[in-house]
Amino acid sequence: MTETQQNPAKKSTGKWVIMLLILSGIAAFVFFDLGQYITLASLKENKEALKAYTQENYGLTVVLFVAIYAIQTGLSLPGATILTLAGGFLYGTFFGALIVNLGATSGAALAFMVSRYLLRDPIEKKFGKRLAGIQSGFTNNAFSYLLTLRLIPLFPFFLVNLASGMTRIKLSTYMLATAIGILPGSIVYTNAGKQLGQINSLKDIASPGVLGAFVLLGLFSLVPVFYNKYKKSSGAKGKIDVAKP
Repeated sequence: MTETQQNPAKKSTGKWVIMLLILSGIAAFVFFDLGQYITLASLKENKEALKAYTQENYGLTVVLFVAIYAIQTGLSLPGATILTLAGGFLYGTFFGALIVNLGATSGAALAFMVSRYLLRDPIEKKFGKRLAGIQSGFTNNAFSYLLTLRLIPLFPFFLVNLASGMTRIKLSTYMLATAIGILPGSIVYTNAGKQLGQINSLKDIASPGVLGAFVLLGLFSLVPVFYNKYKKSSGAKGKIDVAKP
């Protein structure tokens, strides 16, 4: 068997291994009912024990927190909001937001790379011609588009991760836009986590005013895109006018 024949086989095996690991992680989450530990009720019930353990093992818990958040995000598991509240309760508003951001961005990058490795080639083979225009537009304005998707919480986080992996965007651009875009929301929720005892429902945090502010931030991030399009259209119009006799 030649080297060119071996490479597709190795790639196919690698994809199956990754899919098996992902499915195993999700299955373990469901089988052991780990979701019961990442609810608001569970967090409030165990807050004193968590606080005491964190104070005694501060460095260790920071590493564990980032790792757990990255795994949760990478596997698209539920519980991100509760983990963010826990980060604020245990580490304060700003340091909590920092480590939440680190865990979420790392997990998002993992999901992005898995999506690109597993899904992009078959999607492009099947819908390549239809996606060409979308790919081009997204790639040329990738940072602004992604920033908007991250700032506006109407778009599910895991769907943005998967969809981005199927584009031609650079990983570095993706991670930078993600880290900046999720920071305002992280600060809002970690700050709320400091007053954990006063929160009875997640609706107490995500008020219409807060959500509206995120939407405005997201729309503002699109200003450079519209400006570039206006500049291009004005330039093209100017060329046409000059060419007229």
